[in-house]
Amino acid sequence: MNSYEETVRAQLAQWESQLFKPPGFLERTGKTVQTKINEKIPAKVHQTITSAVKGIFHTVLFTLDFVPKGLPQTGLTLKQRDDKAAALVNTYKKIAAAEGAGTGAGGFALGLVDFPALIAIKMKCLFELAHLYGYSTHDYRERLFLLYVFQLAFSGGDHKVRVYRIVRDYDAFAGQYPAGEQALQSVDWEKLQQEYRDTIDFRKMLQLLPGIGAIVGAWANYDLLEELGEAAIRSFQLRLLK
Repeated sequence: MNSYEETVRAQLAQWESQLFKPPGFLERTGKTVQTKINEKIPAKVHQTITSAVKGIFHTVLFTLDFVPKGLPQTGLTLKQRDDKAAALVNTYKKIAAAEGAGTGAGGFALGLVDFPALIAIKMKCLFELAHLYGYSTHDYRERLFLLYVFQLAFSGGDHKVRVYRIVRDYDAFAGQYPAGEQALQSVDWEKLQQEYRDTIDFRKMLQLLPGIGAIVGAWANYDLLEELGEAAIRSFQLRLLK
């Protein structure tokens, strides 16, 4: 094992300890505020968001539209993969920020459009990261992995811990599924949508407010892509170092 891999292992141990750490005062307070805000939002808005989330996930996962061209990258060291991954995530953060600013400036209607658009940007980033780390997303089991990475980034504490345990031992976990679409039948879509919505609602709902939508949209999208990028890179590091 080289020194870089030793450093990454130490970083992964620290990351894991943060995942298992109980929520602090600010997190608990933020959750309470978020719950109260959610209660004020009309049910029709929540239904629209939930429907959009489910629709884009099905489009992404059951078609070839998001599969990168070419073969997964081989022959790279972990550091080379990590450096390329960091640059890729940085590019997608800028794309997401621009998209959030544009839809945020357009008011309530365009703000709602941002939810499925942002998911598409996130999943496109994940698909490209998979190929960068040497995994082919033609295999539906790898798409299922990306779905767990997505949940790892955007879930509450208890669910995040359960998902992490799957990600940590994913190659053994995936062995129970065929390579075809059946691998995705195990997904609890309702749970995924609820966790995602509850995790990002506070930031994204501010984007719907008049006057500050563009600023909040850019900030929220940039921040959310950064969180996804860290979860994805750490998850792929875990698999490769195993």
